[in-house]
Amino acid sequence: MQVSIACNVGGGAGGGGASGEHALKERRSTNASVANVNAAPGRVRAEPTRTLGHAHMNEAPGHHGNMMYRSLGKSGLRVSCLGLGTWVTFGSQISDEEAEQILTLAYDSGVNLFDTAEVYAAGRAESTLGSILKRKPWKRSSYVVTTKIFWGGQAETERGLSRKHIIEGLKGSLCRLQLDYVDIVFANRSDVSAPMEEVVRAMSFLVDQGLTLYWGTSHWSPLEIMEAYSVARQFNLDAPVCEQAEYHYFHRERVELHLPELYHKIGTPTTEDLCPGLGFRPSSCPDSGALPWLQGHSWLRERLCSDEGKRQISKITELHQVAERLNCTPAQLAIAWCLRSGGVSSVLLGVSSTEQLQENLHSTRVLSLLDDSVVSQIDRLLGNKPEVKGRGQRT
Repeated sequence: MQVSIACNVGGGAGGGGASGEHALKERRSTNASVANVNAAPGRVRAEPTRTLGHAHMNEAPGHHGNMMYRSLGKSGLRVSCLGLGTWVTFGSQISDEEAEQILTLAYDSGVNLFDTAEVYAAGRAESTLGSILKRKPWKRSSYVVTTKIFWGGQAETERGLSRKHIIEGLKGSLCRLQLDYVDIVFANRSDVSAPMEEVVRAMSFLVDQGLTLYWGTSHWSPLEIMEAYSVARQFNLDAPVCEQAEYHYFHRERVELHLPELYHKIGTPTTEDLCPGLGFRPSSCPDSGALPWLQGHSWLRERLCSDEGKRQISKITELHQVAERLNCTPAQLAIAWCLRSGGVSSVLLGVSSTEQLQENLHSTRVLSLLDDSVVSQIDRLLGNKPEVKGRGQRT
């Protein structure tokens, strides 16, 4: 029952991007100049805003029906509140034809965020995604591609966050993706053997070279994120703009207790990566053979069917009644529940069919139904709401 969530850490001095698709980024020379830019009069926004507890993200509808778009933290990047992840499925559990159908439906439904990683299916997920995008007539400026760097191969120099692997790893990803640049590259886990200054300088180099527009972190602690941000401020480098963390019904503390204060300090939004079907269909426990995509992922099977997994599935069964009263599916309720959390920019959906994607896309309609009474009822059923104090408290 896992949801991966990305929190944006950007904003302020050190956050930057490229001025064009291939042009070098013009670096701000002083912190004073950044302050002057930030102090400029507010911009006129063409799209109307609708607040659902995310006013700080400037949530607004786009041109695709029910799809909503949010700012990625304090950056200017606009991402769909539902994105598409490629873990488990692309290049592994589904065919390339099915992957193309899913990606096409997502894009046509207003999804503009596609997430992958060098480690997914040993690089085949990136290759599959890249091949599909290459065939499509979509403008590169109309969608966001993110990838993650850490586990690139078996050699000692093909893993971790050394300057060598960060640069070579992203170049390898770009080759598989058949792209000139990605919009965001994530440091996929922290690396205690790599000095923080080396990591931040390497990521800033990628931005300067136009190979990525932003960089972020994945499964980093708030302390590590703050250290990276401080290094970026100290040396006028590019700070991470987002953090990808685990967030779901049974893993709440980090996102609801530990990261909110970081968000208020340096602007950290979140995006969430949902395993296809995992945690939202208790009747489809691997024991029933109803989750064929779990083949080859025995640790997921063991996790679901452990004593703790069975207890969690029992609670999810109770949540089915909540979903029924809201006239939605358990999957839609779970996705909307994640989206309702302050600081979440986008939920990354991992799906294995167009039917599942279509179902999950309707979760945006459920979000408006999650009033205080419904959320309180879910909290009582789960019995694990973290005690939030001070500025980090969600409103």
